[in-house]
Amino acid sequence: MPTVTDSPIKRALISVSDKTDLIELGQALTRHDIEILSTGGSAQALRDAGVPVTDVADHTGFPEIMGGRVKTLHPKIHGGILSRRGHDGDEAAMAEHDIDAIDLVIINLYPFEQTVAAGNDYDTCVENIDIGGPAMIRAAAKNHAAVTTITDPGDYGDVIAALDANNGSTTQDYRARMAAKAYARTAAYDSAITSWLSGELGGELPNGFATGGARKQVLRYGENPHQRAALYIGGPSRPGVATAEQIQGKELSYNNLGDADAAFELIAEFNQPSIAVIKHANPCGVATDSDLVAAYRAAVACDPVSAFGGIVASNRPLDAALAEAITEIFTEVVIAPDADEGARAVFASKENLRLLLTGSMPDPATTGLLAKPIAGGLLVQDRDTGHITADDLKLVTKRQPSDAELADLLFAFTVCKHVKSNAIIYVRDGATVGIGAGQMSRVDSARIAAWKAIAAAEAAGGGDPKTKGSAVASDAFFPFPDGLLATVEAGATSVIQPGGSVRDDEVIAAADEAGIAMVMTGMRHFRH
Repeated sequence: MPTVTDSPIKRALISVSDKTDLIELGQALTRHDIEILSTGGSAQALRDAGVPVTDVADHTGFPEIMGGRVKTLHPKIHGGILSRRGHDGDEAAMAEHDIDAIDLVIINLYPFEQTVAAGNDYDTCVENIDIGGPAMIRAAAKNHAAVTTITDPGDYGDVIAALDANNGSTTQDYRARMAAKAYARTAAYDSAITSWLSGELGGELPNGFATGGARKQVLRYGENPHQRAALYIGGPSRPGVATAEQIQGKELSYNNLGDADAAFELIAEFNQPSIAVIKHANPCGVATDSDLVAAYRAAVACDPVSAFGGIVASNRPLDAALAEAITEIFTEVVIAPDADEGARAVFASKENLRLLLTGSMPDPATTGLLAKPIAGGLLVQDRDTGHITADDLKLVTKRQPSDAELADLLFAFTVCKHVKSNAIIYVRDGATVGIGAGQMSRVDSARIAAWKAIAAAEAAGGGDPKTKGSAVASDAFFPFPDGLLATVEAGATSVIQPGGSVRDDEVIAAADEAGIAMVMTGMRHFRH
């Protein structure tokens, strides 16, 4: 990095879509006798507030054309930004072509992401792709040895303070930090355009994949205290943990955010009122009931030990009765679309509990691309929007499931989609009663889920585990009959699984011998 030096600001260029705090900024620049060049609505807003402004068209001697598509793409603009101060050749070119230096560039871009999120048509989205803005940002950031680049209204206070502290100048360190932020913004902007356009084109995955976002929050640490972490916002708009309003509670941790996201995406799968309790990105329990308090209690009953210190997600607004039930045990985070005043008052008594409200539920059918980093690259795939209905099922056993069993089978298979593989899910009466997650052997997942059901029964005062008479789902096929027989031993009377094993006939024969019903989906839900 070059030696830290102050760079006096004599001329600024302002072109912003977001006019937040624009007037205060313009007034501060005027106090420091900084000439302001501006365009369109930015210039008009400043002028209306009494801030002296020179139109870019007057500065360049060339009018805006093509409906404003071409206005700042001019040598007098880019030469003024890119010229190297003190460089003989650059200074000679500036003198020859009557180019004035531009020392401060304040740009925020056309609201492309918001235009897409609002569901506008193709042509409207294209018109909201900024061209001149990114070009000026990148030019100014490249020349941060002399030029200060501001892309976020949230930084206006800092740049004003920097000017005040340095007699109308900025330091090299400050300019370099703002340049890094500027490039991050243009990268995220281009990523959003790439993602949208690739989705519009459909077909095969794009030859190039870009991802980016704007930092929303620096976190205390990552998965472990020795790891740095931050939350970034980017990509297609989707209601969820990243954009939720935190009503109360301690600062969210990296693990809180990951777990809350897993919980909310799971609960969004269900149309009926439902509750999920999550621990370490896997559900401890999931239940549906017209009475949300009953659903919550059924979800906790699946694994009451693991539910302690968990994440609770609801796909319906929270009321006081549900809040009272949730606060009976220690809960890290509660996430829901909304909460009434009664619920908020109850949660307020638990000052460390984080309450997140999203405003709405995400659509589980929304398509998109998901990326996972690996050494030297990214794995990219479609979001798992697979959904099974009763019409998709293939009956493969002599016994057919009852209507009640069928409902539980479909519920269990939906939960499977959000449980780490290998996943085995026991469900009875619209609630999970045993969950086996993340084991290397499907048999072990079946047995762990059954063991947890026994422990839950003992915690509830004894009696048979609720796996007796349950429906069970497997996220992938049973490679051998042993996994199926483990579920039968636990008391399952019906099974849903993808099928597709070379030993399907053996598994079907074992199911018939046990007298249980089994259906196949033809779709698996591995989750790694």
